Amino acid sequence: MSMLARTDARVRIQDSEFARDVIAGLSARPKWLWAKYFYDDRGSELFEQITALPEYYPTRTELGILERRAAEIARFIPTGAALIEFGSGSTAKARIVLRAAAVAAYVPVDISAGFLASEASRFRRDLPHLRILPVAADFTKPFELPAAIRSRARVGFFPGSTIGNFEPSQAAEFLRHAARLLGAGAHFIVGVDLAKDERVLEAAYNDAAGVTAAFNLNLLRRINRELGADFDLKRFRHKAVYNHAQHRIEMHLESQADQKVRMCDRLIAFAAGETIHTESSYKYTVESFQALAAEAGWAPAAVWTDPNGHFSVHALATR
Repeated sequence: MSMLARTDARVRIQDSEFARDVIAGLSARPKWLWAKYFYDDRGSELFEQITALPEYYPTRTELGILERRAAEIARFIPTGAALIEFGSGSTAKARIVLRAAAVAAYVPVDISAGFLASEASRFRRDLPHLRILPVAADFTKPFELPAAIRSRARVGFFPGSTIGNFEPSQAAEFLRHAARLLGAGAHFIVGVDLAKDERVLEAAYNDAAGVTAAFNLNLLRRINRELGADFDLKRFRHKAVYNHAQHRIEMHLESQADQKVRMCDRLIAFAAGETIHTESSYKYTVESFQALAAEAGWAPAAVWTDPNGHFSVHALATR
């Protein structure tokens, strides 16, 4: 490769949205990174491993609610509708709903194109009667729905408590964005993690097997690979703590020494003990989430919880 070609490639990398967001976050005080960038193909695989961990209650608890309440949830999905799943990842939860409802098409939307294609292929094999129309996109931003479903009723599906990864103001904006995309008269099925004993929460994000730590650190590995940075992953450690004042679990990557990292022709300094805030996971009550949804133009239609009150699944309707 010529010097000019190498220069052009470096400029393209530095001008990418990923690079701009990483530079902005690591230049801030305190440092932070967008959680959406966890989900490259490896990050998506690691997250699926997290969902099977004994400490990680949200996935199995939400699956239990969906399995027990599938028929009730299906009442909010019109016959012949398109089910649009935001940030689909694994399709296990969608399968439960789709088997209970007379849906014509399933539109999984995910930022990880490779993982999305793999899941869509398995889905087509297992449910050959259903039209699968995957969309590789950042679901938090405007994107085009497939032309084949634009005349159909639309129902949104957003399981997994991902809504908690947004700051509350961002969560409200996302709910408005979903309302615009789904249109008048639509329903939205949303999974929401509930406030509970902090010991349960901290265990879920500090698993004994270290999978969540690997998931968190994989973000630095991705920055190295895609942006040419030189993070030494052994000099950072995963840290997850409960923030009482904000009602949220916070994930951080903590520098284990004074060090400097080179990225995109910049030198970024870290002090020993300094952290990069990589994710927040807000925990709601049923009432506080319904109030947030109402602020964004949604009316509560139904809510289902598990016997322990650890998790909730909400049916919302556009007003």
